[in-house]
Amino acid sequence: MSTAQTLKKTALNKTLKKHKGKLVDFHGWELPIQFEGILKEHAAVRNSVGIFDVSHMGQIFFNGPDAFKLIQKSTTNDFRLATIGRGVYSHITNEEAGIVDDIIGFCLALNRYIVIVNATTIEKDYEWLKKKALKMNVEVVDRSSEFSMIALQGPKAIDIMEKFAPEANNLLRFGIIEKKILDKDCFISRTGYTGEDGFEITAPHEIITDIWQQFMELGSPYDITPCGLGARDTLRLEAGYLLYGQDADDDNTTIAANCAWAVCFEKGEFTGRDILLKQKQEGIKRKLKGIILEERGVPRPGCKVFKDGKEIGKLTSATYSPTLKKGIGVGYLNMPKLKSGEEIEIELHSKLVKAKISKLPFYRGSAYKI
Repeated sequence: MSTAQTLKKTALNKTLKKHKGKLVDFHGWELPIQFEGILKEHAAVRNSVGIFDVSHMGQIFFNGPDAFKLIQKSTTNDFRLATIGRGVYSHITNEEAGIVDDIIGFCLALNRYIVIVNATTIEKDYEWLKKKALKMNVEVVDRSSEFSMIALQGPKAIDIMEKFAPEANNLLRFGIIEKKILDKDCFISRTGYTGEDGFEITAPHEIITDIWQQFMELGSPYDITPCGLGARDTLRLEAGYLLYGQDADDDNTTIAANCAWAVCFEKGEFTGRDILLKQKQEGIKRKLKGIILEERGVPRPGCKVFKDGKEIGKLTSATYSPTLKKGIGVGYLNMPKLKSGEEIEIELHSKLVKAKISKLPFYRGSAYKI
């Protein structure tokens, strides 16, 4: 059996090929790295609208009287904020406060939640959450194999949604509604992984191609552009979002990952709380920091970072920012108190290039105006 035959394919695979997507192996999934080009796709999302197949993402449901208790005790953020129809970004943490996954959990109804998880961690998350649910009155169900997902991203996404599902435009950021689409039970959420306004449509496989086609037709006046993993990466890095497996993992905590804002100590006990509280009070030895090049060059993951001639860490994510026209990146540095604007150097092709510490996000798009 060839490698191509062993890769998982989304229900939109034929559609992606029809749009001449350049498909690659992404953690066992055959997904497009680009269509017409990363720069064009990036610009489409920043200025108008792009469409992504994100069907590799997972969906885990909590149902039962202890659904809130489970999500509140298994993650760092405060799900009291997730009233019915609202969601919260959070981290599932292990006993050492390492990040099992970064997720968005939505409250669909009393005692009912949907948790959107990363493609590479679906099975791990499911097993971890089932373990945490022992002795609780809650059912944890992995329904990832039932759903596909499309992300519509960009400032013109609301114009398309006005024609497709106008009620979705009333959603606040991190809002969700359940809706019948083509006689099937679906979900429309408003989050985005690009820094721009946008929506995700989670729908059964059998109707996802029809939904994609509707978006392409409705988006034609706005030059809607199919986008791949390449643009998704440049967009999310500009927006300061973590990529699980690179910027976050089981060995790094939420505090170290520069996401202290996603931790609520006041809510009471949750997995890893004591370790995170100690890190907050006593400080940490290394922390994820943003960097921006002061000279020409394209940084890459793994590039070494120096301060006053001393190596202080490596970049975990890095690329050329099409919006800022500069090299940007993030990495864990063992000088956690470095402040924005402080000078550092990045090793590129055995040469040290001037850079500086930068606040995150690097760029604030239309998502921040909702």
